[in-house]
Amino acid sequence: MTREKQRSQGLAMRWGLAATGLLAAVACWALGVMLLEQRTPIAASFAPLPSLQAMQRLLVGGELWPHIQVSMLRVFWGMLLALLIGVPLGLAMGLSALFRNAFGPLFQLMRMISPLSWMPLAVMILGVGNAPVIFLLVFAAVWPIMLNTAAGVAALDRNWLSLAASLSATRWESISQVILPGVITHVLTGLRLAIGISWIVLVPAEMLGVSAGLGYFILDTRDRLSYDELMATIIVIGVLGYILDALARWLYQRWSKQSAHQD
Repeated sequence: MTREKQRSQGLAMRWGLAATGLLAAVACWALGVMLLEQRTPIAASFAPLPSLQAMQRLLVGGELWPHIQVSMLRVFWGMLLALLIGVPLGLAMGLSALFRNAFGPLFQLMRMISPLSWMPLAVMILGVGNAPVIFLLVFAAVWPIMLNTAAGVAALDRNWLSLAASLSATRWESISQVILPGVITHVLTGLRLAIGISWIVLVPAEMLGVSAGLGYFILDTRDRLSYDELMATIIVIGVLGYILDALARWLYQRWSKQSAHQD
């Protein structure tokens, strides 16, 4: 059996198992709704078929796309700002024992605070709209990026830094040419974790003081008693989160393969 054939068979098996797991989840979903419907007739709206029909209606009709766009833009800006803040902090934590000892305990304390607990203060200070939502996303995302960057600095081969010093490299040249390329895989790992955390924070953050977004649309469907649309939106949130995670995973694998090829 050729390697190509083995690879195609392995891929087919993997997709088959994934489809089996998905079908099993849908079956459990339908069974759960049937049992709940005996006590609560309105639960029929949460069943798979009405939910999928509502999803098709929302996507084909275009009603959900503006909310998806708004949420994705908020996540984009949240991740960008988290990278701009978290990577320098992580470099400082990894390179300076003085900085690490002075601010490490503070950062550990702050990262253990739920981002959602800042919602009232964020709205009070930043007002309503995009600003408080993006602030909460940044607060949620900055810590895994910072900690993974610091871990990447600690894992660097010190011979690289010694070589850069022997070549009279400046501090900035050492950081830009040696340290940053060496910690990119750790940064991408932190980014993947940050996306997962931020995507969870996004929906409740959009339930306060905004007029668009997936979290807002969840509340809107609840107020309209459109439970089939509510369930459809929940599925869309899961699918989009999966796509974002897959994209982060692809970036990590692509960079890892490129680095291995260069080595």
